[in-house]
Amino acid sequence: MADTVSELTSVCPDVDYLVVNDGSHDHTPQICDELHLNHIDMPVNCGLTSGVKAGMKYAYRHGYDMAVQFDADGQHRPEYIPSMAEAMEQQDADIVIASRNLAGGGAVGARGTGAKLITALIKHATGQLIMDPTSGMRMYNQHMIEVFAKDFDISPEPDTISLFIRKGAKVVEIPAEMRERQGGTSYLRYFSAISYMARTCLSLLLFQWFR
Repeated sequence: MADTVSELTSVCPDVDYLVVNDGSHDHTPQICDELHLNHIDMPVNCGLTSGVKAGMKYAYRHGYDMAVQFDADGQHRPEYIPSMAEAMEQQDADIVIASRNLAGGGAVGARGTGAKLITALIKHATGQLIMDPTSGMRMYNQHMIEVFAKDFDISPEPDTISLFIRKGAKVVEIPAEMRERQGGTSYLRYFSAISYMARTCLSLLLFQWFR
């Protein structure tokens, strides 16, 4: 995490950051305090959605024009943030996704198969082809920041991207290479990844049509 912040501030010195410590049981809070990192600490582990919403509330309350969802495990590369901002401004986008598939990469195995199915379902639901729907590196404009900060049932997941597109949001992708995880443990292990893909596909097929 400290290396991620160091790289981010070195590559993008004009970008503000916020570390959302989601109730970690390790020494993350102490490290953040010792290094004087800008951070907030969740009282318990609340999960991805609550962590992202906490970051969006911070961005909304401080009046930011854009916010980037950026993992702390070293996979995401900050050099793509300027390209994401440029795409957002030039194409008047609401959401910009850093796409591994457009750069010739992407998930493999069961996760890769699930991602392709999600891509097909989003295309069926919206008419738009999203090549990397499970990418966790996304940029949101000011309107999307407010939506995430205020709405109760919004999560940073592929079915939400599909929902936004159906409601008129403009979502674009830029090619981006990503690294292997440098630290930490993915919440999507083999069986949980299969369960996640199944839930996402079910939501794309059924639940989001009632929202």
